[in-house]
Amino acid sequence: MIAVTGLTKRFGARPAVDGVTFEVPAGEIFGFVGPNGAGKTTTIRMLATLLRPTSGTAVIDGIDVVRQPERARRRLGFMPDFFGVYDRLTALEYLSFYAACYGVPRHRRAKIILDLLELVDLADRRDSLVDTLSRGMKQRLCLARALVHDPAVLLLDEPASGLDPRARVEMRGMLQELRSMGKTILIASHILPELTELCSMIGIIDQGQMQATGPVRDVVLGLTPGRRLLIEVLDRQDDAVTLCQRFPSVQTAELTSGGIEVAFTGDERAMASLLRSMVSDGIPVVAFTRLEAGLEDAYLKLTGGGEDAA
Repeated sequence: MIAVTGLTKRFGARPAVDGVTFEVPAGEIFGFVGPNGAGKTTTIRMLATLLRPTSGTAVIDGIDVVRQPERARRRLGFMPDFFGVYDRLTALEYLSFYAACYGVPRHRRAKIILDLLELVDLADRRDSLVDTLSRGMKQRLCLARALVHDPAVLLLDEPASGLDPRARVEMRGMLQELRSMGKTILIASHILPELTELCSMIGIIDQGQMQATGPVRDVVLGLTPGRRLLIEVLDRQDDAVTLCQRFPSVQTAELTSGGIEVAFTGDERAMASLLRSMVSDGIPVVAFTRLEAGLEDAYLKLTGGGEDAA
């Protein structure tokens, strides 16, 4: 549904995006992350036909965004990080205006707009002035605006920016519902734990180049080999740490507030052997847990811990 090949954008001699390539199949939610200045927003703006690439191609639902920008805009909905709203319009008037801009037939507008207000949980605020809406409500209204022409693809730049925890949960629920409706969604976001729960695919960009892309689990496993264990003991913590450090498959073992964290390279049999050794030594083990590496671990591995933003 989204196919990007060798996409490059230069501002003068400096490449903001340098040969980015990735694909997003239909019906997937693709998380797009990277440090400040990595090229996320520039890439999204090229996909949205707002910036012309220096070179490379970008195709949305089979339509080249450079050669056929008008057709591409009919197939995509774009929600920028910083969006403008017409404060003196009501929510209903606001969506009606954009429906008219997209050429939605007049006889269909009322039902489409009411359905969208229901979808984003603003039906009871249809007659409220946009200026009176909270930031979270304005975010949801702008998501409805991006959907008014029923696009196949959504490009969302920091859709949860500035939202409180409850509003972020509501936004995540709406995006999951949109996926169930068949929408393909690309999200640039810095809230990595939420992307892990929400996204089926991920792309990590740094210094204008795509560093990793694919299903979330495949990317995480590929970038964070080995295992981490969390071991809790009633007492003899120092003895437990020493035993772990001497075990062949253990890289590091350190005592933390949550227990003993172990970087482990062995398989399940080696894990069982480590547990047997601790029990045989009389160490009172009360918990022995394998910790799964997450998206944040993979991100830090690739980017060196740079702060993420739009």
